[in-house]
Amino acid sequence: MIIQTLGIDLGKTVCSLAGLDATGRVVLKKRIRREKIMAFAANLPACTIAMEACCGAHHLAHRLIELGHTVRLMPPEYVRPYVKAMKNDDRDAEAIAEAATRPTMRFVEPKNAAQLDLQTLHRRRERLVGQRTALINQLRAILLERGITVVQGPAKLAASLADILADDALSPRMCRLIEQLREEWRGLDATIAELDAEFRNIARQEEASRQLMTIPGFGPLAATALRAAIGRGEVMRNGRDLAAYLGLVPRQASTGGRTKLLGISKRGDRYLRTLLIHGARAALPHLAARDNPLGRWLRGLRARCHHNVAVVALANKLARIAWAVLASGRPFDAEKAAAA
Repeated sequence: MIIQTLGIDLGKTVCSLAGLDATGRVVLKKRIRREKIMAFAANLPACTIAMEACCGAHHLAHRLIELGHTVRLMPPEYVRPYVKAMKNDDRDAEAIAEAATRPTMRFVEPKNAAQLDLQTLHRRRERLVGQRTALINQLRAILLERGITVVQGPAKLAASLADILADDALSPRMCRLIEQLREEWRGLDATIAELDAEFRNIARQEEASRQLMTIPGFGPLAATALRAAIGRGEVMRNGRDLAAYLGLVPRQASTGGRTKLLGISKRGDRYLRTLLIHGARAALPHLAARDNPLGRWLRGLRARCHHNVAVVALANKLARIAWAVLASGRPFDAEKAAAA
């Protein structure tokens, strides 16, 4: 029994394995505990080991590469079409192995420890921002139930809390509760500010992040998040692939032989897509005011489309520019781009 391709369906404790020979025939089906994968792989001749790019796959990929195996990580949505009927873990492992043998399959480069650490920091910041938003919404709801309305915006609410607490409209218990929530809010703000400062420091020290920040709408958050997610852009063939990965490419529908553009797909990395759209929203006014091809394109787009459509279209363009920067290793030059 010579295994040419080994597919592993990763689980938290138990993993399913499926081995294919050179002809694609299944010659091994096995379930083992996750901690025993390395011992099993160490006894195998060098082969191709395929996994879905999910939690724990990148760390395991590096350890398997050290044993001399060739590791192929694939996005889960690319594996799904190869799953046979009556889906289960064993058939998932078989589908993973089969998908890895396809000549047109596109693989994900295993992330190194620095990329994983950076992504973890971004996930923590995202969670803290969500907690802060939930806390602010709860504060506004508490005040609204007592007939107190505050102008929308965290800054306006923070400025109004001192006057609200000084008023006699709230009971002493509610005043203490709101004071506790305000202190919790300040703690979240302080932690988020510390993470932002850390991202700025990382972006200044990392060459690729500095190059990305030369693109309008790219700050330390977007630059470090994109750098951690896709590295140098080697897994993307072109800028459109990166825009599709971020879910920024419009869906299409054909009616009567005519192609109609629908909304964006919103597939892929939601966090990165959010950062790019916010960056595009901030950059759009001053980019549209410039007398260059990009500025004229944006002004024409705003004249015939909704403002939010123009923002997403600009985010799509910025994603393609970001791929070019990562692929070439050169910073973005607005003057050269306008001349081209």
